[in-house]
Amino acid sequence: MRPLQMVDTGTQYLKIKEEVDAAVISVMESSQFIGGKVVNDFASNLAQYNGSKHVIPCANGTDALQIAMMALGLKPGDEVITPSFTYIATVEVAALLGIKPVFVEVDKHTFCINPSAVEKAITRKTKAIVPVHLYGHAADMEAIMTISQKHNLYVIEDNAQAIGNVYTFSDGTNKKTGGIGHIGCTSFYPSKNLGAFGDGGAIFTDDDSLALQLRMIASHGQQKRYYHDVVGCNSRLDAIQAAILDIKLRHLDEYIEARRSAADFYDRSFADSPHIEIPFRANNNTHVFHQYTLILHNVNRDELSAYLSSKGIPSMIYYPVPAHKQKMFDHLGGSDFNLPITDWLTERVISLPIHTELDREQQQFIVDHVLTFINKTFQ
Repeated sequence: MRPLQMVDTGTQYLKIKEEVDAAVISVMESSQFIGGKVVNDFASNLAQYNGSKHVIPCANGTDALQIAMMALGLKPGDEVITPSFTYIATVEVAALLGIKPVFVEVDKHTFCINPSAVEKAITRKTKAIVPVHLYGHAADMEAIMTISQKHNLYVIEDNAQAIGNVYTFSDGTNKKTGGIGHIGCTSFYPSKNLGAFGDGGAIFTDDDSLALQLRMIASHGQQKRYYHDVVGCNSRLDAIQAAILDIKLRHLDEYIEARRSAADFYDRSFADSPHIEIPFRANNNTHVFHQYTLILHNVNRDELSAYLSSKGIPSMIYYPVPAHKQKMFDHLGGSDFNLPITDWLTERVISLPIHTELDREQQQFIVDHVLTFINKTFQ
């Protein structure tokens, strides 16, 4: 059996090696490493895949979020509503811009922002909602968009973990996550479902004027070279990464199906254990399983993780400390936030290996040892 990894990017590369190598060599031979046709072609292909009018590539997913907030004109003192149960980048960029993140509760089953909590947190200073499609499951975007329209708020989707997720509205229409809100943001970090061989990110929008602002901000605030209209930054996706991503984009749906198949196997294997809660899958979106995350009931998570590690099985806690309890937000009075579901989840979630190259022998090995530990605990 091959050694187990949380993400096996090496084996994935070997399956598309000829395509990737040829694409990279083509960029090297062209000597056009920044911008140009390769980057533009990838942006166009990604826009078509996601059903978005505009895609603006950038250096990473964190930059994508920051540029989005800058393009919307958010300023110090403004508030954005966001879950605390998320990777820190979601809220870090708000703090960098002097914007106040207002942390709200998540849904206990989907792990995503709770629309009811969003509406209760709106004040006269609220300017945007930042739903996070956590672990590959979509947030309740229909409810969130309704709230945004009612209160005239922007919606910035953090789609770093859910690219390719198809969301179905109550009228039967479908849209991919990242293309529902006013702006969508994603990351191409190597472990992502669509991962580069380095860093990268992209911003999605259907709004022509927003697209112009996003492009300018990502390129030093310029539309015409050396004429800087707004304060911007330097955030570019290089051509080598764009070439690799363009190849992998062709395989993305295949990768998603492999992840969903692996999740199905886990689901069947753990379904009868009263101490394991398998991931929830809503009927209105196609969970893409960036992570396969369990909720443990009356199980010592640290002991389980240590036991799995002793057997060569990696596991991860996403995330052990919620954003509102991070030291960087002490000034916001993190301990004053009442987020019992978020706190409950951070104490109980554990993620198992899931990726496109995970085979049944490996999964059975993982399942057997998880169940062995739990059965011994409760025998």
